[in-house]
Parts: sequence; C-alpha cells; structure tokens
Amino acid sequence: MAEVVITKDNFNKEVLQSEIPVVVDFWASWCGPCKMLAPVLEEFAEEYEGSVKVGKVNVDEEAELAVKFGIVSIPSLLVFKNGEKVNSSVGFCKKNEIEKLVDM
Repeated sequence: MAEVVITKDNFNKEVLQSEIPVVVDFWASWCGPCKMLAPVLEEFAEEYEGSVKVGKVNVDEEAELAVKFGIVSIPSLLVFKNGEKVNSSVGFCKKNEIEKLVDM
C-alpha cells in the first residue's frame, strides 16, 4: 500500500521520524475536492513509493491533529522533511503541483 493512514498515535513515527519526505493529506469523506484529489495522490504515492511517503489524516477522526496544524480548509497538503513542515497547499492540485511542493 502506497498511502499510510496517519493518526495522532502514529504521527511521530510515520511523519516526524520518517527518513524520506512525507506528504500529509488532511481530508474528509464528505469533501468533494478531497475525493477529486484522492486518485491524484494515490498515483503520486505509487510513482514515488520509496522516495516519498503519502499519509492521510481524516479530519473527522483526527480533529486533534487538524487543530494542531491549523487546518481550516480541506483538502490541505502539508509536506514534512526531516521532521519539519516545509511546504503546504490548500485545495485540489494536480500531480505536477504536488511534485513541486515536495521538490521532486
């Protein structure tokens, strides 16, 4: 599986302690643009598997993480490298835009 479900319990391990860059998608099942972004992210995750990790945070189930990172609109993508947030994007974006966010 190319994408990882991120929760408050595994956030440190999967994101902050990751040895490769991580794109974290804050999303919800009722969000139209999130549904549009999902297959784009899935394709990105498969293409860059091993060099970039893609994590998904369901904001309805993990509200604490959404609040911690100031998520007010979804979908929101946060990019982490070496445990630090280095980039972000709000709303639908194309695969090439995600590549630019991660600097691929």
